[in-house]
Formats: sequence, C-alpha cells, structure tokens
Amino acid sequence: MTVAASDPLGAVRNLAGKAWRRALAAPRHGVRLVRRAGRLREQAEAARAEWGLEREIAQVARGRGPIIAGPWLSEVGFEVLYWVPFLRWFQDRYRVDPERIVAISRGGVADWYGGIAGRYVEIFDHLTPEEFGRRNRERHQQQEAGGQKQTTPGDLDAHLIQAARDTLRLSDAAVCHPSLMYRLFNRFWFGNRALDLVLARTRYEPIHVAPMTGIGLPERYVAAKFYTGGAVSDTPEVREALRGLVRTAAARMPVVMLDTGMTTDEHEDYLFRDIPNVVSVREHLEPRSNLGVQTRIIAGSRGYLGTCGSLAWMAPMLGVDTLAVYSEERFLVSHVYFAAQAYRQCESGRFDTLDLRAATELEALGVPLAAAQERM
Repeated sequence: MTVAASDPLGAVRNLAGKAWRRALAAPRHGVRLVRRAGRLREQAEAARAEWGLEREIAQVARGRGPIIAGPWLSEVGFEVLYWVPFLRWFQDRYRVDPERIVAISRGGVADWYGGIAGRYVEIFDHLTPEEFGRRNRERHQQQEAGGQKQTTPGDLDAHLIQAARDTLRLSDAAVCHPSLMYRLFNRFWFGNRALDLVLARTRYEPIHVAPMTGIGLPERYVAAKFYTGGAVSDTPEVREALRGLVRTAAARMPVVMLDTGMTTDEHEDYLFRDIPNVVSVREHLEPRSNLGVQTRIIAGSRGYLGTCGSLAWMAPMLGVDTLAVYSEERFLVSHVYFAAQAYRQCESGRFDTLDLRAATELEALGVPLAAAQERM
C-alpha cells in the first residue's frame, strides 16, 4: 500500500511543504541573480573605463610631436616601481621615439629614464625645495584628500608643464600625465583587479648607472636608508630594532646612511651615525641631484638595507641584493606581491622583506638580528 493511500493527509502536507520551501527559496535565488547581475555590471563598467583610458593613452602617442611625461610629484617608490616601467610600456606599445619624450621629475634622476626619454627637466631648477614641498602639500589636501597620488592634474602640474614648454620651446607638446597610470592601476591597488592589469602595462629593465666616486666612500659597504611613514612607525621598539639591524650590518662592513636632511615630503630620516662604522653622505647631497647621487651610491654597494618603499624598490633593479623592512604591512601587500613578479622580468638583485615586529620578538627570545643579514 502506498503512503498516499495510507495517509492522504500526510501526502498533502508533504506537497504543501515542498511548495512552501520553493516559495521561500525563490527570493534567495532572486537575490543571487541580482547580485550576480550587479557584479557583471561593475565588471562591464570597469572594462569600459579601462578601454577609455587606453584610448586616452593612445591619443597622447599620436603624431610625431614632443610628449611631456609628468611631472612626477608623487612618492619616489611609485616612480621607480610603476611610473618608469609604465612609460617604457607606453613607448614600446605605441612605437614612440624616445627623442619625443621629455621626463619631468626631481632629484637628478635622468638615469632612471634612460632609453625612455631623450630629455629631462629638473623640477628643482624651477622651484626651491621649500616651495615645492609647500605646494605639493597643498596639492595633497586640495586634490587628493590628503594622499600623495596624482589622480588629477592641478595647478602645480600646470606650472611645471608650462616651465618645461617654455624652457625647451615645446608649445605643441602633448602630455602623458601620471593620472593616466593612477586611474588605470587603481583597481589593482584596491584589490579589485588581477595582477595582469599592471604586468601587461609595464616593462622592467635593469637600471645602469656608474657607481659613485670622489666622495670618500669605503671600498666595500652596505647602503642604508630608513625613514618614518606608513611602512615603519616611529616607536621606541621600532627604533631599537632598526638600530639592531644597522649595528649588525656595521659589525661586518661599513654602512653608508643615505639621510638627506631635506623636508620635501612627510617622511623623516632615521639617523644612526652614532653607531661605530656608520657614515653619512648628507654633506654630498643637494636637492637637484640628491636622488641621482643616492642611486649611484646604491649601485656601488654590496647590499641595500632600508624601509620597504622608496629606493628599496629600485635597488634590485640596480642588481643589488635588498632587505626591505617594515612594521606595518597594511599598505604594502599588493606592492610586495607585485614587485616579486616584476623583478623576474629583469636581471635584478635579490629582494627580501623583514617584519620588524617579528625581529623584535626574536631579540626578546635571545635570537640575534644577525640572522636577518645572512641573505645580504
């Protein structure tokens, strides 16, 4: 005898229950469909935005006239890790003659643009470091909600672009502004786009510069640069951990500190010149050439030790083994991940990172920080 025949009311209840469950599931299924449709719309909008930016970039490359690349006003680290490789991709993708490109940056970094830009304009030939720092801080507040990025051109950009046009007589020059790169790469930095968005639009090559001479550098040395910021917080524990690293390195060979004493941004250099076998090159650094000199000093070193960011991104491209340290990784994760992939495109030095919080705990347990130096 079937269940329906023996318990007709139970069969009815079962059928009613199934119908009710289907009715309850229908809204949930509808919500999933709505969410999926929303994600597809977002992806389509992002694809249209990227396509539009590609068209803007292609438009800049059209013709045979000069192209002003910059001005670069943002972080040094983003310049070497993203902007210069982006310009190399731009030049290669659109078959742009380097003689057409004029790079605008600061600190004597024409060598960074070797093979990309036929001409270079130094920002500190047109603004004092104090004026640049003041106007750049105003730009941060007025255009970037306090950040350093260059998502839109402003008055400072216009001033420097006009200075380049007047100096080199480039009245008809097009402009490849960093905002094009920032707007294109932002989705990767915010975690909404895969790595290939950036890898497909950058080209990495070694940076070739002559090692620094004539300023009394030791024959063998480690170059080091530590500064405050988002990656390395200014606390007594962090300062002591950094001192331990410098002390350990200096016990093996001289350490050349790349502190500048300049205040063109919010970063402040850590000073460890009281540690034996540590020397500073501050007296050899002036605004219009300081980054170029630091580049050449790193190129001649046996290793680079510094804050994760800034010149730590460049040192491997000079063929120098690098140990980049941090105490807060929140703003670094995507950049460290990307750098590991990018360095594989060129003959780079080794790039390692060290969490100072872990190093501090090791010291507390009696494990010397010297272990961190074994890789260099």
